[in-house]
Amino acid sequence: MSYYYTAKIKQNLDQITRMILLWTWFCLALPVFILWCQLGHADNHSVVFTDVTQDSGIKFKHYNGKSQRRHIVETMGAGAAFLDYDNDGFLDLYIINGGFMGKKKGLVSSRNILYRNNNGDGTFSDVTKQAHVGDSSCGMGVAVGDYNNDGFVDIYVTNYGANVLYQNQGDGSFVDVTEKAKVGNADWSTGCAFLDFDLDGDLDLYVVNYVVYNTSMKPCINLKTGVIEYCHPRTFRPAKDVLYQNNGDGTFTDVTKKSGVYNTIPCRGLGIGVGDCDNNGYPDIYIANDTDRNCFYLNKGGTFNDIAFSSGTAFNKDGIPEGGMGVDIGDYDGDGWLDIFVTNTETNTLYKSHGDGTFTDISDEAGLGGVSASLVGFGTKFFDYDNDGDLDIFVADGEVQEFIDPTTRKSIYPQRDQLYRSNGDGTYTEVSASSGKYFSDKYVGRGTAFGDYDNDGDIDLLVLNCNQRVILLRNDGGNANNWLAVKLIGTRSNRDGIGARIRLTTEGETRIAEIQSTASYLSANDLRVIFGLGRKKVVDKIEVHWPSGTKQTLKGIKANQLIKITEKI
Repeated sequence: MSYYYTAKIKQNLDQITRMILLWTWFCLALPVFILWCQLGHADNHSVVFTDVTQDSGIKFKHYNGKSQRRHIVETMGAGAAFLDYDNDGFLDLYIINGGFMGKKKGLVSSRNILYRNNNGDGTFSDVTKQAHVGDSSCGMGVAVGDYNNDGFVDIYVTNYGANVLYQNQGDGSFVDVTEKAKVGNADWSTGCAFLDFDLDGDLDLYVVNYVVYNTSMKPCINLKTGVIEYCHPRTFRPAKDVLYQNNGDGTFTDVTKKSGVYNTIPCRGLGIGVGDCDNNGYPDIYIANDTDRNCFYLNKGGTFNDIAFSSGTAFNKDGIPEGGMGVDIGDYDGDGWLDIFVTNTETNTLYKSHGDGTFTDISDEAGLGGVSASLVGFGTKFFDYDNDGDLDIFVADGEVQEFIDPTTRKSIYPQRDQLYRSNGDGTYTEVSASSGKYFSDKYVGRGTAFGDYDNDGDIDLLVLNCNQRVILLRNDGGNANNWLAVKLIGTRSNRDGIGARIRLTTEGETRIAEIQSTASYLSANDLRVIFGLGRKKVVDKIEVHWPSGTKQTLKGIKANQLIKITEKI
């Protein structure tokens, strides 16, 4: 009997000892785990994007002018821009609307809308009427930049039909100066970008054109069903792009042939990306073409050579032209050379630069290829959504034909968007499912703009969906890591510093970024650059290489702030 009680007491003591040890381990492990999370080793997938469109006061719905004639224009969608038009330090929104191919009673009128950021309180107000920027044409794309160097950002809009240049008056209003500036271009224009291709200190303008099309053309009929459907782009002749050189007096000159960006066999252009891909100080131009080979214009000092074929960026790795839609240029692997990412109607394509004028399609190796085969990509960009120091990728997806899957009997027209997180080793992992409810829904995604509209240090998204509501996605959690935002003010260079390269060094690691006026699909982004710093609290050195050739260096900059750098004269 005594043996039984002795054993029972020993068993109870063992249990108590185990509980004490377990509790001690928990008390010691919990702080370590918290510290581990704080040091950035926790799952960064906790960053989510929250749909705040309704709460922000944005009530924009895109209209594509859908008709029984199925005009191809209806499939294209449009773009949007983040811009600070009133210089109050907060990003405003300019959203492009579509339009109807004919004037019919009962149709909802469409126009572009300018939303003013209400001093960073998370809401926006429609100021289109006061600003005089409510173009009601069939809109496509947008670029923003201070083309006259007066300190206020201007807006260029591409349309199916004549384009529009709005000059910012500095008092909250704009003036249509298209005719005076001679940049109307009545072709069907899509992507556009401000850039200083000749490094003379003012912004020039590149306009991408798509196809030659008018509404009187015969519609396309599906031979199997006998139903009118949207025509394939190759049904129509491609239109020629235009490069306008800024004359410095408020006017522009067409220098397309003179500059070398003229092709005797034009292509059906959509997205445009600009960046100094050969590190010679001059901005290069990459055009994503729809069902044609892509164009890659290398700037050799004010004139261009198309190196798409020789560089390996004209086609995908199988030598096939893809349905190019959106494009971005950035140094995704941190080797000091800009790479190119293109969204397509087929699989998306990542071209890695080798630093010698050649690129390789490494989409599959990077984890970006096959996963996108069933989706049609449009708006996109390299951006560090979690501020860990590596460039991630967002892709807005949406079909171009309304089609019912015969197996599921569901429409595949709307599709889910994708968020890829960089693994830091040149590969990507899709984290859409863990990045917010938005990614579980489906839309007809088109243009996407990127910018920190709430000035909290992480990048937010504005996604325009074809014939659907626009969506403002707030980044929640991206600023858990440290960051540094940089805004440039040019003096000898163009006022926005577009084309300037920023080289940031922290703890022996160096990264580069450029001020770019455009990327994605028909859209324009925040002209500030946000660097993710992970847990680093101080930037050792920042070097700014201005388009004028001026170089500036700053040292010992604390994290989690916006710094403004004015070019030294």
